[in-house]
Amino acid sequence: MENRNFQMDTQWNIVHYPEKPTGFGILIIGDERHFVDESKCFWTQNEGKLAIINELKDAGYTIFSSNLYGRNWGSESAIELAQRLYQHVIRREILNNKIHILAEGMGALVAVRLMEKMKGSIRSVILLNPILSLKHHLEQEKEHKFFYKKLVRELTAAHNMDQTGIESTISSMEDFVHLKFDCPVKIIHVLSGGKSYTQSKLYQQIIKSPEINPTYILPEKKPQLGKIFIKFLNSHESVL
Repeated sequence: MENRNFQMDTQWNIVHYPEKPTGFGILIIGDERHFVDESKCFWTQNEGKLAIINELKDAGYTIFSSNLYGRNWGSESAIELAQRLYQHVIRREILNNKIHILAEGMGALVAVRLMEKMKGSIRSVILLNPILSLKHHLEQEKEHKFFYKKLVRELTAAHNMDQTGIESTISSMEDFVHLKFDCPVKIIHVLSGGKSYTQSKLYQQIIKSPEINPTYILPEKKPQLGKIFIKFLNSHESVL
């Protein structure tokens, strides 16, 4: 069996099985394009992401992911469902109970909260092109009126608040997320035009933390991501 799709709280979830499992699991939390349905998911439909999935499976990783209510923007319901998915997978599969997390874009908002709520259950975290501050991201989008309106609609739906409430809540947030790392974290940023440098102030603040040494790669190096991921994950598996 290559993968198993199942529902929890109306949301589809998927587990990808390696041929030769090592007993280590990876929770993938996708960006705003991510989806999981009854037969497939974004990471198997996208050629580059599928290559990474296959490399991780070849390395023996059991990979699981959830639709997480679509464009959840770090909502409490998405965080709770991710925790429930972890419990389900750990009960059902033969896995070490300390998992790796691989989060992309918007998914970093959920990953950071899981790091707070699941201390002791997370082995390491990889953040790929992460959005770490909703406030920073929303202000950034104000420059693009159409995208700003779309983002606000998504935020009101995800957090179950009206526009005034969500804008007020986000504007009162601290400028940047202050992360306290209880597990190894790797940030990888692909420098690919458009918004490549828009989080530069955030990154400058983050890299002051001695635990963080962000990796910046050019778009043509993206095929190397799988190997970069595996090298980092492997380096944090000596202690079970």
